[in-house]
Amino acid sequence: MSVPLPPGTGLENIDGEQIKTFKDFLISYNKLTEMCFLDCVSDFTSRNIKQAEDKCSLNCLEKFLKVNQRISQRFQEFQLLANENALATKQPAS
Repeated sequence: MSVPLPPGTGLENIDGEQIKTFKDFLISYNKLTEMCFLDCVSDFTSRNIKQAEDKCSLNCLEKFLKVNQRISQRFQEFQLLANENALATKQPAS
């Protein structure tokens, strides 16, 4: 499914799946930003970012990315196992 976009934008051939993927990325990015901001930023009296806030936000991001990677790995392992089980049940017993 193609989404109509104005001509001349260079985005005329983007399909709905690509838009959904990008939208999902933006939702995840916004959740991460909000979560880390609320957890780490507490001083609004200065324009400068304090070292503790900077370290906290980097740790928050790193933790989020590691957890996300681990969840993706487990999901892939689960899918592989499910596919193997599906193939095993389709094959006739010898």
